[in-house]
Amino acid sequence: MSRGGADGTPVVRIAMWSGPRNISTALLRAWENRPDTVVVDEPFYAYYLTRVPVDHPGRDEVIAHHETDWRRVVAELLADLPSGRTIFYQKHMAHHLLPEIDRGWLERVTNVFLVRDPREMIVSLARKMGPPTLRDTGLPQQLEIFRAERARTGRTPPVIDAADVLRDPRRALGALCEALGVPFLDAMLSWPPGRRSTDGIWAKYWYDAVERSTGFEPYVPGDRRVPPELRPLADECMAYYDELREERLR
Repeated sequence: MSRGGADGTPVVRIAMWSGPRNISTALLRAWENRPDTVVVDEPFYAYYLTRVPVDHPGRDEVIAHHETDWRRVVAELLADLPSGRTIFYQKHMAHHLLPEIDRGWLERVTNVFLVRDPREMIVSLARKMGPPTLRDTGLPQQLEIFRAERARTGRTPPVIDAADVLRDPRRALGALCEALGVPFLDAMLSWPPGRRSTDGIWAKYWYDAVERSTGFEPYVPGDRRVPPELRPLADECMAYYDELREERLR
């Protein structure tokens, strides 16, 4: 918890580190539906696209529309919140935190981790952008941040698994809120459909399903039939996932 409200009230800054093709945007909706919360959607994405040669949908548009200076992004993540808002929920893709970005600001936020079975995630990601690499999954970066945070604080940072959230959203989000020291609100379980002004400009390429949603969809196991060309990557990812999943909130 840090000082950072416009009126000097304590603020909980939640940095949620995820990989792609997870339920990260649904969680963004859940937190944005709270009256005490401000949210931000993948603030390092534009900078990432200026540094990494990936063919993402709308790449040039993202760079033109969003902040490309990581130092300014960090300043925004630590800025004061409007009066009456005491939580700042930050949706991050872990692979967007490139090595040259100073990590000092991580000590001023509460770092949390969202994971998904990589066999499901890889298949979904490949449909969107072609065969991914290990870097594209965000799993090595998640584990790096997780280990560093645990070493720094001497405590295990909160980890949630997407499947657990979808099986029982109330229980999973209740456990997460308890770990963060904030009250759980029923408002987190449902939200109006549609796009948000807080969504990144990339929403039209990636958010079609969540824009139609009004809450968390019932859990349905994803397609884990990994095609032969992606199996080596899936096997490599499982080691990262298993280590993080073992520490998840239960």
